[in-house]
Amino acid sequence: MLKLALVGRPNVGKSTLFNRLVGKKLALVDDRPGVTRDRRLGEARIGPERFTVIDTAGLEDAAADILSARMRQQTEAAIAESDGVIFLIDGRAGLMPDDRHFAELVRRSGKPVILAANKVEGKQGMAGAYEAFSLGLGDPLAISAEHGEGMGELYEAILAQLDAKAEREADLVHEPESDEAETDLDVFDADDEEGEEGEDLENSSKPLRIAILGRPNAGKSTLINTMLGEERLLVGPEAGITRDSIGLDWEWRGRKVKVFDTAGLRKRARIEDKVEKLAAGDAIRAAKFAEVVVVLLDATIALEKQDLTIIDLIEREGRAVVIGLNKWDLIETRGATLSTLREETQRLLPQVKGCPIVPLSGLAGQGIDKLMEGVVSAWKVWNARVSTAKLNRWLEGVTQNHPPPAVSGRRIKLRYATQVKTRPPHFAIFGNQLDALPEAYRRYLVNSLRENFNLPGTPIRLSLRTSENPYENRRKRG
Repeated sequence: MLKLALVGRPNVGKSTLFNRLVGKKLALVDDRPGVTRDRRLGEARIGPERFTVIDTAGLEDAAADILSARMRQQTEAAIAESDGVIFLIDGRAGLMPDDRHFAELVRRSGKPVILAANKVEGKQGMAGAYEAFSLGLGDPLAISAEHGEGMGELYEAILAQLDAKAEREADLVHEPESDEAETDLDVFDADDEEGEEGEDLENSSKPLRIAILGRPNAGKSTLINTMLGEERLLVGPEAGITRDSIGLDWEWRGRKVKVFDTAGLRKRARIEDKVEKLAAGDAIRAAKFAEVVVVLLDATIALEKQDLTIIDLIEREGRAVVIGLNKWDLIETRGATLSTLREETQRLLPQVKGCPIVPLSGLAGQGIDKLMEGVVSAWKVWNARVSTAKLNRWLEGVTQNHPPPAVSGRRIKLRYATQVKTRPPHFAIFGNQLDALPEAYRRYLVNSLRENFNLPGTPIRLSLRTSENPYENRRKRG
């Protein structure tokens, strides 16, 4: 598809326009400059036509500081990989010296440019739009990304670039009909392999969705860059660099993977900055839409209270959990440290007992295959289904070995069990007086399910459903 990079100074409205084009509030937006740091890709559509939009960090003087210089490198990489550029200025502020400087940078790239003056609501900012003629990048379009004004003209300019790209490809590509037929057949076969919930990952054409969560500076972005084999995400020694949750496509051993980098999660009471609150909310949303969440811990200071809070949050959301012990290359007594951390995890996190715990180093590229093997294993357990016959044999055995207590002289009876869904495994037990079943006995049932049906690490949901008393219903009707 056509790729268009949104480029301009900080706070000219690039992320707002990105959200407008993709039709979703994917990018974080705030009034202050410099919120966006990593480049984010999103799919946009104009009628039947589709194209990719790249949101970028605001271009600043590279000498401002080291972080700004790295952000500028990310923006320049976005320009290099794009087919064209939408160069945005702030119509209300008018042309600034940096606009002229970066317009020259865009011109040198040789990419087709759409020039747009943003924040031109009504007649406000029209003077700035007229000033943009002097940049020599063509006629500026007066738009308001926030209010949707002038978008028709912008769509026409994008469609013109789509047509131009199609013409260039038509001149370059001349494939024989037999090759086209083979391509269509491959696509048909891939669609046929897309199965129902719970199918084996090897036979699925859908990408496995993984979110990487953890405290700030745990090394999440570094790990993902190593996975991808490129400096795709902004990294550095500063804590809290990542803000937007960025989804990236990857392939591991022939399997499609979509991995989400997220902002570091700190204790809620310590978060005062509005942008950090937005970033934390974005990270939690990424976890909700993932299938497996890798909670990345700094092995040198692992299992702090915030780590336990994050893992508990993921379990409550019902996602499969894998614990990654990053910076493992800095640990000297590795065997003893790993044994201690595993024991601590079992003691402090019984709700994810048996989840994969993988030592790794994102910087050195060690342990990534082991991590992905743990992810696939957790995914399979998360999708596990147990037959009703096996469940009822299990229920008969556990109630005989440890009968439920009596309530008011009547013993609680567990009559029937079945699995109602997967992702995560969810079981229902039917009986009488189940609303009086103690929490300790409920935990006993969950632990027994985990052990008997080999469900390590995954969240297990258990619903207790009281059977209706027909005599009670007669008395109510009478």
